[in-house]
Amino acid sequence: MRLLLWILGLGNVGNGCWMLANPEGWYRNLPARVPDTGPLNLHFVRDIGCAYTAVGVGMCVAAEVPAARRGVLYGATFFYVAHALLHVADITAGRLPADHWLVDLPGVFAPAILLAILCLPRFHRA
Repeated sequence: MRLLLWILGLGNVGNGCWMLANPEGWYRNLPARVPDTGPLNLHFVRDIGCAYTAVGVGMCVAAEVPAARRGVLYGATFFYVAHALLHVADITAGRLPADHWLVDLPGVFAPAILLAILCLPRFHRA
């Protein structure tokens, strides 16, 4: 669990810092085809960059503080599952192309599923 939280945490911090430091580069170069979601809004990208950075820092702390893991996982899972459900709604409503089921799989859907699994009681010590 510790290593996984470090990997997820650093990935989130890296993504968030990229969003904060270079929102236009993130918008144009992330393989997830972000421009499909609408025009670039620099402030909005930076806002979400703050969220990813916060989630990532929380995961890194939880990697080293086992007592914090459950709460951090629940918070991070809520963020990722809500994000994934937003993508499901946009794809099914036609606001995103149907191929986003695959485009969004690695960066949106898979992390939400993984985090939901990690919230299962079997992964927490009593």
